Amino acid sequence: MGLGGCILQAEYGRKMNRILVFFFSVTTPFGIAFGMGIQNIYDETSPTALIVVGVLNACSAGLLIYMALVDLLAHDFFGPKLQSNMKLQILAYVAVFIGAAGMSVMAIWA
Repeated sequence: MGLGGCILQAEYGRKMNRILVFFFSVTTPFGIAFGMGIQNIYDETSPTALIVVGVLNACSAGLLIYMALVDLLAHDFFGPKLQSNMKLQILAYVAVFIGAAGMSVMAIWA
């Protein structure tokens, strides 16, 4: 989602967009094949593996939080419709905090 949003915002030419979409669509199958290739030598309980997984999870979470706050919410919260209506603005902030609290509660079991 983050990379797709960046590709759209960059407004490259048609050829560059096709190249970026190609690499964007190839990375997941490549990652799956790579994971299948190393599954026999990968020890998921080793300290190194736990650190790598923790760092990659933190990077993924940071990217998703950035995309949510900067690209998605900022566009809505600073739009003229929300800026002109204080009641709607308060409801929007309450909805964001309820959503964040709900995701935090669900993280307990993740």
